Amino acid sequence: MKKKVAILIENLFDEQELIYPYHRLREEFDVVLVGTEADTVYSSKAGYAHKSDVASRDIDPADFAGVFIPGGFSPDMMRRSEATIAFVRAMDEADKPIAAICHGGWMLASAADIKGKDVTCFFSIIDDLVHAGANYVDKELVISGNILTSRTPKDLPALLPAFVEAVKG
Repeated sequence: MKKKVAILIENLFDEQELIYPYHRLREEFDVVLVGTEADTVYSSKAGYAHKSDVASRDIDPADFAGVFIPGGFSPDMMRRSEATIAFVRAMDEADKPIAAICHGGWMLASAADIKGKDVTCFFSIIDDLVHAGANYVDKELVISGNILTSRTPKDLPALLPAFVEAVKG
């Protein structure tokens, strides 16, 4: 039986940061698109539509081996959901791999203990992560404990293999 990995989805996601991980992770894992609502169509920044599989309030973090947080502006919508925050917080407390790219760091600031951890992100949210106690590092891939971060879609080829390895354990 394949391990299960969650990818968070909300409106205004970045297409590359959702689609590339979705298909790459499906090669190794059972991938579940977790939205604020189940069976809901979410739109990307450019209008690409994709449907969630389940709602964050209806899942058990114990069933998942890792979570991937795409960027775009969707993390700002994700962190408005207490259930989504609770899911990511539980994954962090269980020390399970959490990958965040671009603006995905907003969810880390809201839901994970990043105090003292090294992270990277899109340049416009550096202050948010620093104010949450993280140390900003400008590299394509930064791994600090169970947290894996990257800056932009061009960093996906570094982030995905590291996340796959972390989930496989």
